[in-house]
Amino acid sequence: MSNNYKKEGKFRYLEAGEGRPLIILHGLMGNLSNFDSVFNYFSTIGYKVLMPELPIYSLPLLTTNIKNLAKFIKRFTTHKELNDYILLGNSLGGHIALYYAKHFPEKVAGLVLTGSSGLYENAMGESYPKRGDYEYIKKKTEDVFYDPKIATKEIVDDVFNTLNDRNKLIRTIALAKSAIRHNMAPDLPKMAMPVSLIWGKDDTVTPPDVAEEFHKLLPNSTLYWIDKCGHAPMMEHPEEFNQFLEEWLKKEKL
Repeated sequence: MSNNYKKEGKFRYLEAGEGRPLIILHGLMGNLSNFDSVFNYFSTIGYKVLMPELPIYSLPLLTTNIKNLAKFIKRFTTHKELNDYILLGNSLGGHIALYYAKHFPEKVAGLVLTGSSGLYENAMGESYPKRGDYEYIKKKTEDVFYDPKIATKEIVDDVFNTLNDRNKLIRTIALAKSAIRHNMAPDLPKMAMPVSLIWGKDDTVTPPDVAEEFHKLLPNSTLYWIDKCGHAPMMEHPEEFNQFLEEWLKKEKL
């Protein structure tokens, strides 16, 4: 995917394909590579797939929140002259997509949420005081997935290093608090665009009842379940994830 990596001003992003824009928003500790399968597949079947690096660790601390990450996406889409696009977000990325769609509904053709925050979630919680304990962080990272083997050493090392970097840790905590403050429940019934919810049946971070609540509150949503799957369906079951997403895109004529 390195051939698709671009740097333009303050923006760092991946882009491939032609067609309706599909903008992927990664989570708080999510790497762009988490979406390799989605990026590679949909960029070959009629979509312009874009995946910006979110400035999670580079915004000033006082502006490290959901609102300013949504503003960053607005600047990115304006820079790229994009309109009528689909936003796809996992975890925090889903929350940013929801907040963005609330404020710029005329720009968003549809939303795809998978393991999204925005209602409530179970964070690492008490793990922060133990951030120097590698084995503890390894176990917590494995718990995000149904299959602990998905949590490779590279992924565990990345989480461990993030939680042991003071700059990154305080921004991680700031964003977790911002997610709690920006509860989307009152806004969801007013959001009329089609929404695809693709959820892991065994998600312990945003459990299945979160997906059910999203489905109930969003007036135009479709809910897909993936069995034996945790918080990141596009990583654990990439083919099934892509199948559900493609089915929904065809159903909604997007």
